[in-house]
Order: sequence, then C-alpha cells, then structure tokens
Amino acid sequence: MIEKPDITSKHIALEGVFKSGKAKLAALLAQKIGGKVILDKTENPYLKDFYDEKEGAAFLAQLVFLVNRYHQQVRLIQRDLFEERIFCDYIFEKDKIYAYQTLSDEELVVYERIYGVLAERVPKPDLVVYLQISLPTLLRRIAKDGNALEKNISEKYLQDLIEAFDYFFFNYQATPLLVIKSDELDLTSEADIEDVIEQIGQMKKTPLFYVPQSYVGKDMKKR
Repeated sequence: MIEKPDITSKHIALEGVFKSGKAKLAALLAQKIGGKVILDKTENPYLKDFYDEKEGAAFLAQLVFLVNRYHQQVRLIQRDLFEERIFCDYIFEKDKIYAYQTLSDEELVVYERIYGVLAERVPKPDLVVYLQISLPTLLRRIAKDGNALEKNISEKYLQDLIEAFDYFFFNYQATPLLVIKSDELDLTSEADIEDVIEQIGQMKKTPLFYVPQSYVGKDMKKR
C-alpha cells in the first residue's frame, strides 16, 4: 500500500474513448487514494437500433444518454457527495463529442438547445484525466474483449471518434487537464499506478502530458 499523496482535488473525472481503461483506473485510484467511484450509465434502449443504423435511433439514443448523465451529475450535488473525493469515469461534455459524430445538422440544432439548458446546472470537475489511446490499441482491445455491438462498429467511425476526442482535449480549457498516453499503460502494474497518482498530485492549472514509464521502456526496446 503506497502512502497517500496530498491531493486536494475532490472531483476527479477520467475520460477517453471506450476501452481506454478509465473505469478501471477510476476504481484503482479510489482504492489507493480514497474516494467513491461514479460510473457512466450505459443502459440505453435505443443503442442496438443505433448500431443497426435504424432511422432516428441515433438522436433518441443521444438524448437518453444526455438526460441520464445530467440527472446523475445533478444528484452528485444534491447528495453532497463532494464531502468525499469522487472519481467519475466521464465528463458531461463528452456527450457532445458523440453527438457531433452521429447526429445530422437538423438534429444537432435541437440537441444543442437541450444541452445548453442542462449544462448550466452541471458541476465542473476539479481535475480531468484524459486517457489517450490510438486506433490500433482500440481495435486490439475490441477484438479481445469487446461485445457483439462494439465489434460491429466500423473502423472509420472508431478513427473519427478518436480524432474527435483528441481535438476536444487539445482545445480543452474548462479545468486542469492531465493527458496520459495510455496505449501501454499497465493497470496491473503498481509502478504505473503510483506514477499516475504522482502526476495527479503534481497537477497545476496548466495542462500536463504524461507518458508512463512502461510506454517509454517499450519504445526504447524497439530502438
């Protein structure tokens, strides 16, 4: 058990495309540092229809995700969970990343109006951790343990999604941001987890890009 660092952030959000490891890392950080894990609700009755490309399903699925995330975020304030540290495996703004990948221009007009009303009441995290992965890594992880719906997603959509996340966080300024190059981040390695915790403890207001030692070591071996 490592010594708990002096981390002042009470609301830490982890982000990344699916299969980036954010939920698992949130659980590990909560265990090591102390805190409660808040997971994104993935239940959605329109999700299968969306993957099957049924007309109108993308808009309905996106609205369900938006409203579910809004209610979950607002409950964090109502239940006063910020008295203890929380690790949330998403930020509310991520909803827009997916919306702009899937919705038509007409649907986006309606979506933006709804999003704008809801976003005003959603709290901002003290720190956001973005787990950045590449397309080859995402494809390997989907092939290894993805469900049937995930394995049916086109490679182009996955590439577009990764680029959308990278673009969003390249321009992100709402909160302090830690970007972790996560292709080789080993969540079973005590050393890697300690390194991540150390980076979190050293965070300032300016963004920080961190490459784990496991990734550096692998890159050096290739040379």
